[in-house]
Amino acid sequence: MYQPPHFVEERIDVLHALIRAHPLGLLVSNGENGPEANPVPFLLDAKAGARGVLKAHIARANSQWKLLEQAPQTPVLAVFQGPQAYVSPSWYATKAETGKVVPTWNYAIVQVRGLVTVHHDPAWLAQQVSDLTEGHERSQSAPWTVADAPEPYIAAQLRGIVGLEIAIGEITGKWKVSQNRHAADRSGVEQGLALGAHEDQRAMAGLVRDYGFSAEG
Repeated sequence: MYQPPHFVEERIDVLHALIRAHPLGLLVSNGENGPEANPVPFLLDAKAGARGVLKAHIARANSQWKLLEQAPQTPVLAVFQGPQAYVSPSWYATKAETGKVVPTWNYAIVQVRGLVTVHHDPAWLAQQVSDLTEGHERSQSAPWTVADAPEPYIAAQLRGIVGLEIAIGEITGKWKVSQNRHAADRSGVEQGLALGAHEDQRAMAGLVRDYGFSAEG
């Protein structure tokens, strides 16, 4: 990933937080016919290993797991996309001063690389599915649990999936949130995004406010 120094985010807690907030990652691996990519909901175990471990499952009918099992020493890439938004040059104070401005795109993104272990064990799969479900059901008024479904039905469902565990070997973050603009331009971007109709725009306005620093300083 192209990484200008002023956009680099290295704090592990911040990187982990984005993964938790945006757990649907794009799992990318190399196959016989080139790259293969699938969106996969991941669960992060931050306490496992030096940088954490990602756990997930995919359909047994999905051929990507076979490629991963055949090449266990080949790293995979998981990409987690955070808030992102178009930035209009009309928001820059520089537009009125010199007119020398162009549109751009702000975003926060985390990329993970690591080796994959493929799991077929029903107990591992049951635990992963339960943990993933519980994490996302907490906010519901009446949380659903795996135990709510008939046991034979769940057993059949588990036979249709394969588990994936990625030991994070490298984790990189890029927060392109107008840090390269001077204070007046950043203020204009923040205000413009804050008035946006989409949640990502408003979230990006907060990142511009929190991360931005003056190009002169």
